[in-house]
Amino acid sequence: MGLLLLAVSSLASPSQGGQRRADSELEQREYAITPERQALLNTIRYAEGTWTQGGEGYRTLYGGGRFGSLARHPEIVVQKRYRSAAAGAYQFLPATWSEAAERLQLRSFDPRSQDQAALYLVDRRGVLEQLDRLGLTREVMAVLAREWASFPSLQGGSAYGQPVKTPEELTRFYRENLASLRG
Repeated sequence: MGLLLLAVSSLASPSQGGQRRADSELEQREYAITPERQALLNTIRYAEGTWTQGGEGYRTLYGGGRFGSLARHPEIVVQKRYRSAAAGAYQFLPATWSEAAERLQLRSFDPRSQDQAALYLVDRRGVLEQLDRLGLTREVMAVLAREWASFPSLQGGSAYGQPVKTPEELTRFYRENLASLRG
């Protein structure tokens, strides 16, 4: 299961090249869930290992354990191959979750809030509009690899030295999922 990692750096101005979007551009709002965005969210969950658990994926700790309350991020550190407090469907680290929750004024760690926070991270990385227009491309995956360790860089490996899904596997999952959502 991949980890959600956040580089510690200041936010850059937005660009089509996948740089982080400026704070001022990420106003507090609710992201619409289009079929393309839902397929991306499902693909992130697939890559992070929380997809097959259905709704229970939103209660998943790093390493596959579960936590009970969705009132807040559980902040439970797990030692497996790596040491991490990643949790939820998108394996948010506590600091990453805190930032997203504050920016979006999220009051719990429920599934809707986790979905919104994941879209915030995609938007902050500057590729949400590109995803909306072009779908899940290798370039979008490479930018998201800086956020989710289970996504491949352009070279195919993890930006964090962890196991990754192949671009072909993620593209196939995304396209099949999008087709079923459009049904």
